[in-house]
Amino acid sequence: MDASTPKPTSRNPWAWVPSLYVSEGIPYIMAMTVSVVLYKRLGISNAKIAFYTSWLYLPWVIKPLWSPFVDLFRTKRYWILLMQLVIGASLACIALSIPAARFFQYTLAFFWLMAFSSATHDIAADGLYMLGLPEHLQAAFIGVRTTFYRIATIATMGGLVIFAGYLEGSDHDIPTAWSIAFFVSAAVFAALFLYHFFVLPYPTADRPANRNPSTSLTAEFLHIFGLFFRKKKIVTILAFLLFYRLAETQLLKIIAPFLLDPRSKGGLGLTTSEVGIIYGTVGVIALMLGGLLGGYAIYRKGLKFWIWIMVCMMHLPNLVFVYVSQTMPDNFHLINLAVAVEQFGYGFGFTAYTMFMIMVSEGEYKTVHYAISTGIMALGMMVPAMASGWLQEQLGYQNFFLWVMAATAPGFIVVALVKIDPEFGKKKT
Repeated sequence: MDASTPKPTSRNPWAWVPSLYVSEGIPYIMAMTVSVVLYKRLGISNAKIAFYTSWLYLPWVIKPLWSPFVDLFRTKRYWILLMQLVIGASLACIALSIPAARFFQYTLAFFWLMAFSSATHDIAADGLYMLGLPEHLQAAFIGVRTTFYRIATIATMGGLVIFAGYLEGSDHDIPTAWSIAFFVSAAVFAALFLYHFFVLPYPTADRPANRNPSTSLTAEFLHIFGLFFRKKKIVTILAFLLFYRLAETQLLKIIAPFLLDPRSKGGLGLTTSEVGIIYGTVGVIALMLGGLLGGYAIYRKGLKFWIWIMVCMMHLPNLVFVYVSQTMPDNFHLINLAVAVEQFGYGFGFTAYTMFMIMVSEGEYKTVHYAISTGIMALGMMVPAMASGWLQEQLGYQNFFLWVMAATAPGFIVVALVKIDPEFGKKKT
């Protein structure tokens, strides 16, 4: 675009919000979920997979430490485009590393680079979302952004895994099949970068945050960061962010190994492509529908009205994995149904979590404070997930899923503690 050409300060949200959250979802799902399937297919143990891939949460945990710099330097739009370039390059480097002798170390290093870039991208993308849309549209599009984030999950956990499974079943060995799949994902991300270069808006408010010239950068950083932890009821806010998803985050690391492991080890013995269909496609569609319905529900009656229903929907469907692990069905459609029920409930219940983070981030530095909220969320996911593989190996799949049900209790307790504005998120009349 020519420098003299007026830049569009706003665009139709449908032109950029869906694709922005597709590009936010792809690298996260690659790091957190697809990496699990990749390493399982390459022969890594459940304990190592859960431990090392859970460390990939760390960039999202500590992203609040550099989120003020995203606010203070350049625009959110600039950071989005730069990080999309780095993420695309990281995916290509992973593809090149998979066939190497020390693939585990090399691919983990590039997953780390991708994860740090993705976490920075999230800061800028969420900031642009809040700066580019008024509050009522933020609430209206919460389901849309969640839906397209889930579409990214289908494209990666579903389409990419199915594609890799198809290549495994042809004349390609496992490393080659996955290398090709990651090259395809790198090409897709390059296309997203080009699209966003032309369609992302230039909101008037998207500019470096004002700084007091008499205050050092470090002091400014500490001030912005400290404001979050001086919020009213901060202890209950932190408890909600850390424990609402305690059970689900342990479950997420073990679902794919459970589906892939042979029946002799307590798993269901599915193929890579079958896992792509069940978990990455059917499950994610159910997750997406749950998220859409949850966003619409909050838009109609507000977060406070739905919070208890949503926490029940978040946790109670985990019982399907207790059932499946105990009965070990071989009916493909029944397994699909079980995963769909659990994922629908997760999608519906997680909407409350997203809106809660938006609610507690309101204020002058909403971009940074939202990043802090998501960082605390990631910490609450990282620590339990790191131990989940070891726990599963000690308990076996049947007892592990019983433990997951016991771990849902803190999620209900923190909902009882938080205070929510009855009008927050509700459609204005």
